[in-house]
This record gives sequence, C-alpha cells and structure tokens, in this order.
Amino acid sequence: MVYLTRELHLDQVTASNILSLWFGITNFSPLVGAFISDAYVGRFRTIAFASFGTLLGMVVVTLTSWLPQLQPPSCSPEELASGKCVRASNSQMGVLILGLCCLTIGSSGVRPCSIPFGVDQFDPTTEEGKKGINSFFNWYYTTFTMVLLVTQTVVVYIQDSISWKIGFGIPTLCMLCSIIMFFVGTNLYVRVKPEGSVFSGVAQVLMAAYRKRKLRFPMSEEKQEGFFYDPPLTGTTVVSKLPLTKQFRALNKAALIMEGELNTDGTIVNRWRLVSIQKVEEVKCLVRIIPIWAAGILSLISMAQQGTFTVSQAMKMNRHLGPNFQVPAGSVTVISLITIALWLPFYDRFLVPKLRKITNHEGGITLLLRIGIGMVFSILSMVVAGMVEKLRRDSANSNPTPLGIAPMSVFWLAPHLILMGLCEAFNIIGQIEFFNRQFPEHMRSIGNSLFSCSFAVANYVSTIIVNVVHHSTRKSSHPDWLTNDINAGRIDYFYYLIAVLATFNLFFFIFVARRYQYKGSVDFDDETHQVELGSHKP
Repeated sequence: MVYLTRELHLDQVTASNILSLWFGITNFSPLVGAFISDAYVGRFRTIAFASFGTLLGMVVVTLTSWLPQLQPPSCSPEELASGKCVRASNSQMGVLILGLCCLTIGSSGVRPCSIPFGVDQFDPTTEEGKKGINSFFNWYYTTFTMVLLVTQTVVVYIQDSISWKIGFGIPTLCMLCSIIMFFVGTNLYVRVKPEGSVFSGVAQVLMAAYRKRKLRFPMSEEKQEGFFYDPPLTGTTVVSKLPLTKQFRALNKAALIMEGELNTDGTIVNRWRLVSIQKVEEVKCLVRIIPIWAAGILSLISMAQQGTFTVSQAMKMNRHLGPNFQVPAGSVTVISLITIALWLPFYDRFLVPKLRKITNHEGGITLLLRIGIGMVFSILSMVVAGMVEKLRRDSANSNPTPLGIAPMSVFWLAPHLILMGLCEAFNIIGQIEFFNRQFPEHMRSIGNSLFSCSFAVANYVSTIIVNVVHHSTRKSSHPDWLTNDINAGRIDYFYYLIAVLATFNLFFFIFVARRYQYKGSVDFDDETHQVELGSHKP
C-alpha cells in the first residue's frame, strides 16, 4: 500500500482495489494448483515449478524499484499530499502487474502443496511418524509466524526508511536460497504419486444421482447390503470409512445398485452411473461445509482493511519512538501477530484444560463456537477502529499541518489491532482446523484451498464495497468517505458499515451452524446424534 501510494503515486482507492484484486486472485489460485498436483504432476513438481514463478515475480517487482524507467518522476511529500505528483504510467503499472501475476502463479503451487508434501515425508502408521507429523506442523506454523514478524518489522523498515531496492531484494534473495535448498534434497524426498482429482468424483456422484432421480429407495435404507454399493476402501490416502447418512438423501441414489451396473468381480461397469457410499458421503461433506464457508467470508472483510486503510491511518499519525526512530506505517499490523503469538499459548495451555473440565469437549469449545467468537471480535474491532478514526480525524483537523499528520500516537491503533489478532486466533485458526477435520483425509488439500478462496472472495467483496462507498457517498458539498485526503473523508463511517454487515453475517452463521451435522453423523430413530470420527470415545 505504501509503495503504490508513495512511490507510484496512486490514490488510495486505486491502490486498495489493486491490492484487493491481486489478493483475491492469489487466494483463488491454490484451488487450481491443488487440482493439477493431485490429478497430474504430483506435489514435488508443482512446488518446483511454482517456486520459479515466485522467484521471477520477485525479480520483476524488485526491478520496478531499481530501474528509473519503471518509476514515475519523483516528488516531495508536500506535493504528494496535495495530489500534484505524476502517477505511474500504464506501461509502468503493466510491468508491476506482470510481477504480481508471476507471484500468483507461484502461490498457486506452493500454498496447497507445501504442507501436504512435508507430511508425505513421514509414515503415519508408525509412532515415530506420528510424532514427526505433529512436530512438522508445530515448526511450520512457528516459522511462518516468525517470518511474518520479520517481514512486517525489519523488511518493512528497510523499505520504508532505507531503500525499496534493498527491501525487495532481500525476499528475492531468500527465495533463490530456498529453491537451492529445496532441490538439494531431491534424492531424499518421498514422492507420493497423484491419485486423481476429487472433482471428477464429485461430478460422478452428481451425475449418477441425477440419472437415478426417479428411482425409489428400498423399504429399509438401514439394510445397505445388496442395495447400496459399499466396497472396501482402496488407495493410500483414505483412512476413515464414512457411514451412509440420511442428510441430502437424494444423493444416496447415486450408490443404489441397478441390474447390469457391476461386473462379475464386483467392480463398477460405468463410474458415471454408480458410485460408492464413500464417494456419496464425501460429496455431502462438501455440501455441508459450503454454508459455513460462505458465512466465514464476510467475517474476513475486516481483516482485509489491515493492509489498506489501517496503513493509510498510520501514515497520518505520529509514528515517532524517540527523536530518531519512526515506526514504518506498514509495520503497525504486527500488533495483531504479537497478539496471536501471546494469546495462543495461553489459550492452549491454560484456558483449554479449564474449559475441557466444564464442557467435557476435547477442544474446550466446539470449532463452530470458536469461529463464532472470532466473528464477534471482528465486529468489535471495526467498531473500535471507527471510534479511533474519529478521534484521529478530529485531532488532525483541529491541528492542521502541511502533511496532515495528527498529533496522535500511532499506537492508538493498537486496540482494534489487538481485537483483530483475537479474531484471527479464534476465527481463522478455527476455520483451518474445521476444514481439516470435516473434510475426508484425501480432500484436505482441497479444504485448505477452499480456505484460501475465503480470503479471495472476501477481498473481492471488500473491493465492491470500497467502490460502492467511494462513488455513492460523494456529494457536491463534501468529498466521499474514502477520498484520498483521509482527513476530509470519513473512514470511520466505512468501518461502522463493515461492522453492521458483519453483524448480519453473524446471525446467518448462527443459523447455519445450529443446523450443521458433523462428518460421520448417524441417525437413530429419527433423532440425530452428532459424532466426529476420530474423536468419539465409546
């Protein structure tokens, strides 16, 4: 955001839209990468190809800060504040967008495959392998958080205060080193062969159910043998067998055995006319999760503002720590990361054991309740952000300066960023665990991709809201809420609008969450008992 507005002289609405669109595409792309990896080339080749895409993208972005031909004419902060600077040309923006596209290609392969490829290196059937997998997850997320802290502090400070060339060059060099390290272990890796995409299985279930839509079920669906196709599990990834359920009952017809649909050895004649109970229940898992996934999208819109308007606020506040150091505007969001780093150990080691004694639930509280609590924190975050923005705006207008800097510490943004950190700790991590536990084992890469799609849709919705607000709130007597001069705009009203939308979304989430049936739920005498496979103790 700072690079687009300060170095390329874009207005904040245009910069916000570019970032939101790019974030959206980048978060959708892992779905494509997961499909290609699972169906055709495998995880190793996908990561290898995508890594070079990331490196090429970083090189191009670095060149935009290195070569004068790829930058607009320089101007002073006063000229930038008054809107007199010449913005980057279409060709200059085209080069930058080319680099962003290469980064998107890299993300499409690395994001969905890096964790599964790491897990592939362990044997889950042995005690040592199980411990190794748990250790891998712990180290993966620990290093991921450490990297975010470094990039949001050290690298951002270098970019903001020393040089954009060095600031972009550091991650470029790191990417080159990571590729070298990745290929050093080529002969050591365990490579799992692709077993085919789950999308074809989903299509087969839907087609078979449609073709048999006029058939009637047997008198007793509980007696599955002879009526429904339920072969033993095969393959290397599926671990748990899913029972036949009555929810979305029409899909069960896809597993009804008709005359001539099985060979003499018990195999299927036409996979587009008959599928197994396992495949039917896997599709049901997808259908059940979609409403929860949709409800999680709007709750992420508030997070999208951390990299856009929160940074714009920080640029118009007093960021000095002592006489010689100034906090980079892009580093203020590190407060959310610190909140997560401090809260999660406290939650896991202290609160969960206490809650477990009260609720008798393995995780202390259910995953859906955890997600709902995170949504509440996102609403509170936007309300507090609006209140702080009103104070900042009033302070800046009461004490005018050439650059429009409010005599107000940037750490006034801390309360809403702390609340946003708690939102991530509950909502985001809750969604990750929910998708991983509710998707069948061999569909978890798709589940992780679906979670990335949540961020993509949230960024697109955020872009739509920004544009609607930008054009509909502009009047002849006053500028729009999101005008480039935030001291003349009303970003606080924008935050309140998001809080209202998030509140309506919370009610929708409560509605769908109360009706959700966990994976492996079974019916007894028309009364639903919810059972999570792997966590149920007889």
